[in-house]
Amino acid sequence: MELVHDMHTGLDLGEFVPFYQPQFDLQTGDLIGAEALMRWRRKDGSLMPPGMFIPVAEQSSLIVPMGAQIMENACRDCQAWQAQGLAGIRVAVNVSSVQFADDDLAVLTEEVLTRTGLEPALLELEVTESGLLAEVDEVIASLQKLHELGIELALDDFGTGYSSLSYLKTLPVDRLKIDREFVRDLLNNSDDQAILKMIVELGQQLNLKILAEGVEEAEQLALLKASGCQEVQGFYYAKPLPLDEFIEFARHYRVEVTA
Repeated sequence: MELVHDMHTGLDLGEFVPFYQPQFDLQTGDLIGAEALMRWRRKDGSLMPPGMFIPVAEQSSLIVPMGAQIMENACRDCQAWQAQGLAGIRVAVNVSSVQFADDDLAVLTEEVLTRTGLEPALLELEVTESGLLAEVDEVIASLQKLHELGIELALDDFGTGYSSLSYLKTLPVDRLKIDREFVRDLLNNSDDQAILKMIVELGQQLNLKILAEGVEEAEQLALLKASGCQEVQGFYYAKPLPLDEFIEFARHYRVEVTA
């Protein structure tokens, strides 16, 4: 109850902020996007990791206004870095299953895009497999509305949930994100290698992009590239960064790549 009270206060004070983890095209080396990850910067200056407050936020439905606030900030930040010479770098925002239950997520998203001026193609929304299990028909309808706006959609933590593969025929998703669980032991675990190969081949057959999370070693990167995986993110490149540090990172990275 104390945590919920503090989260209400934090919302009013704008303490929930996005940090950005860079995403890369594995074949070209280009910086192509950033995932907006929620952090709670409390009034004493400390940062609370998401695992300590997001589960409580979802149980209390505070995740709905928190998610809306993060989406607005992320779209505004993305529009800002477009204007600062980082054109074409998209932003990816996680969407909780609770947010889908809050009437029309598509209406909220369209309003945010209008207020911030961000092009829909520069926004990607990520939904987890577990988020599809409840009220799947309503979720698919909401995803279709979002896709019609021109927004890219990603299925996050792919392979860790229990959703039917048949959903992939009807889900209007553009990208599958391989969970870090399958990347962590990739070098030493033949089962993880087999799962990676299966997901990549599935994505190729369905014309979906494949992004691997949690990349920390050059050897993992080489194996992912050889498998045909197109995109990556992880500590090998950068940890999640506050806006100013992300912009600085992106500028230097683009200079180094083109030099």
